[in-house]
Amino acid sequence: SSHEHKLNFRKSKEACLSYIQDALLQKQWKRAAEFLTCYVESLEKDYSREHIGPSEMIWRIGTEILWHHSQSSMKEFNCFMEQMKTLGVKRYLKVCLEHVFHLLCNGQIDEAYQNLSLAESWRFGEQTAIQDKEMKLIEAYRGLLDYYSWSKQKNILLEHSEDGFSDLAVEQEMHGFFRKAAVNLKEIIKIPGVWDVFVKCYVDLLEFYGDHNEARQVLNEYAYNSKFPANPNAHVYLYQFLKRQGESKKSLISALKILHDIVPSHELMIDFNTMLQKSKKRKKRRLGLEVIFAALDYAGWKENAKAWSCLARQVKQILISEKHLDWIKQEWNSRKDWWPAFHFSRYLAKRNWQEDKSLSYEKALVAGILLGKDCKYFKYVSHQGCKAQLKGFRMLKKFVNRHNPVYLRISG
Repeated sequence: SSHEHKLNFRKSKEACLSYIQDALLQKQWKRAAEFLTCYVESLEKDYSREHIGPSEMIWRIGTEILWHHSQSSMKEFNCFMEQMKTLGVKRYLKVCLEHVFHLLCNGQIDEAYQNLSLAESWRFGEQTAIQDKEMKLIEAYRGLLDYYSWSKQKNILLEHSEDGFSDLAVEQEMHGFFRKAAVNLKEIIKIPGVWDVFVKCYVDLLEFYGDHNEARQVLNEYAYNSKFPANPNAHVYLYQFLKRQGESKKSLISALKILHDIVPSHELMIDFNTMLQKSKKRKKRRLGLEVIFAALDYAGWKENAKAWSCLARQVKQILISEKHLDWIKQEWNSRKDWWPAFHFSRYLAKRNWQEDKSLSYEKALVAGILLGKDCKYFKYVSHQGCKAQLKGFRMLKKFVNRHNPVYLRISG
């Protein structure tokens, strides 16, 4: 019966999809391709009886298989994507974008540009308005490729100028790419979103032609407009721009303060700490200590010699001046239960000593101050350093021993 046929078809379709999913999860691309072929063939046989609308599923699964299959070629991939474009207008621009990404990954930049240009001219009644966001992305990526062409021409022009030659044709072509790139890049970054690569390229264009005010405005908008999602990179780009422009330390510190609040483990926290330590204001030096302690809370910083050097230097300054020991105590109180095992175990002392003696020196100084002269890390490193008669380690041991009473005050 018709009902029984539909029921059996649904069961076989679900079973086939389950096999495909299992093959994908196990990265069995050949097996997945075979099941997908069966799935498509079964749909073709029964498509007139029941509307399944499977085009997006076939597109996504097929793309994944072709991308990883050892025997697939770019020619096959292009053919598949062209077929997918004709399966449904609702996904036409999304398929075009994915096709472009794969072309770019394979270094086929001219082909990608051609596909973007074709997609940009696509029109299909009301669907054109509905897919406005996808069209904006199409235009933006075309702008990105125009920027790429502009950058190539710029490098050619700069090489010629070094040789004492000027090439008017190259310069005109470069300006042409600039105009096309600037229009599309400017449009996409007006829409609230994360547009890092587009913002960077647009700012590069503006800076090259000396439009620093426009570049500053774009970066401020990207970083501070509440309609845009919180984005650490926005503050990184603003900081880097301000630094290139030779802005005041006050402006640089302001930009990095927000970055610290969002991502306390960011690599720029060393720059931030260095600027704060050099400040004459007590409040900023206090913040500097907080910044470097917070950064070292993260595993990615455990063996960062610069970070430990920053902390060691500031802790040493505080001890010598005999002022603001309460700063160290406040930071240490929330960490004394877990930092010893996290940073200052005997195992880490051995490994750090073998791999990076300068790192172990800085960490030993901090460990000795925070945990006293009997700390396992300090004892091992200082003993190895003195045994090897390395410069500075004997002084390190004397410094920690002399200031051991500070440890008692910090530990409370």
